[in-house]
Amino acid sequence: MTETTTSAVRAGDEHAARLAEFSDHYADIQRRRANLDAEEARLLARSAAYADAFADATVPAVFPPAERLALSRRSTCAALAMATRTPEQTVQRATNDAERLVNEAPAVLESLEAGRISARHAQTIIDQLSDVPTAGRAAFLEAVLPAAEQLTNANLRRRARVLRERLHPESITARAVRSEADRRVEFEPAADGMAWVHLFTTAPIAQGLVERVEAAAAESRGAGDTRTCGQLKADALAALALTGVTPDDIMTSPVLPHPIEVQDHIKPTVQITVPALSMAGVSDAPAILDGYGPIDPETAARIAVNAPSFTRILVQPETGAILSVGRNQYRVPADLQRAVRLRDGTCRAPGCGRRARACDLDHSVAWDDGGTTDVSNLACLCRHHHRMKHLPGWNLDHGPGGVLDWTTPDGKHHRTEPDPAPF
Repeated sequence: MTETTTSAVRAGDEHAARLAEFSDHYADIQRRRANLDAEEARLLARSAAYADAFADATVPAVFPPAERLALSRRSTCAALAMATRTPEQTVQRATNDAERLVNEAPAVLESLEAGRISARHAQTIIDQLSDVPTAGRAAFLEAVLPAAEQLTNANLRRRARVLRERLHPESITARAVRSEADRRVEFEPAADGMAWVHLFTTAPIAQGLVERVEAAAAESRGAGDTRTCGQLKADALAALALTGVTPDDIMTSPVLPHPIEVQDHIKPTVQITVPALSMAGVSDAPAILDGYGPIDPETAARIAVNAPSFTRILVQPETGAILSVGRNQYRVPADLQRAVRLRDGTCRAPGCGRRARACDLDHSVAWDDGGTTDVSNLACLCRHHHRMKHLPGWNLDHGPGGVLDWTTPDGKHHRTEPDPAPF
């Protein structure tokens, strides 16, 4: 054997040994992570059972029994969420999934605990199981778990959908009618003045929408439009939704309208915070669109022109400070409402992202206890956290500058501050 061949063999042996070390270590990490995920599921299920058992002791009797259970659970989830800086709804969903794992799919939980499947595999099974009636669940789990222990999660999703359909005792027609009731549209802010709009609807409607915008994009592209296919499809959908034209109008027009032209059809009720220097045309500092965040001044000005109801709030350019106005009355005047909602941005409970404009204006020190109607004693709380604040064990202190200090029933402290001053 030549020296070159010997060196190659040695290099190959070393590579194989090192690769085996990496793959074994990586697999061990995944097994330990799965074991921790199973431990988390058991803990969350226990926390839910505890919340149910002590609901009557921790929630005032003024609430009906069912509402006491719900408030006790939400209070428990809120404490867990604040302790981990996790969105409260995420903890609620994880708790619901944990209960299904523990109570309805113990074999899946055991497989997760042993590291034979991942948390993603378990979630796929639970997601499919949640819509299978009780009569079909045992057969579904018996068939899907062995597959989960052999397949990637992507392949498992496909297999689970087929198994669920094959074993489901209810007709797909009845299930389609029930699922259609969940149709909705969701808004998700993105970076750099962009956002996502998610539509959840029936498959034929979704497919029809896609075919419409694809056909309109192809028509415009054929007429010499230089926009990309992705841009044309997005612009076609925006035109259909905002300009009042019909799909036939879009199909017969040789060139799709540009986003700026479509944007001119927006007739919003908006609140935009604009730095004073930007309004004077001597700065390009971003404006703040309520419910979204920073947008460029040109877009803010264009939207404002078309808004039938428009609130523009000029802020001090160096600090962004907004002067508060005290009122010696319980009812919060409109100007003070705007100042508090602008200051807070969202619900002021830790981790809650509900927009301020959809929240209650809460007197941190109750009016009946001597609290004032003033920016230093008002905060935006969503209805859930407004009610939860009054449950035994919860406490809220309102400090200078709008800083809120929350105390949870387990004695932990969580601090929230107002939104940073806009630019």
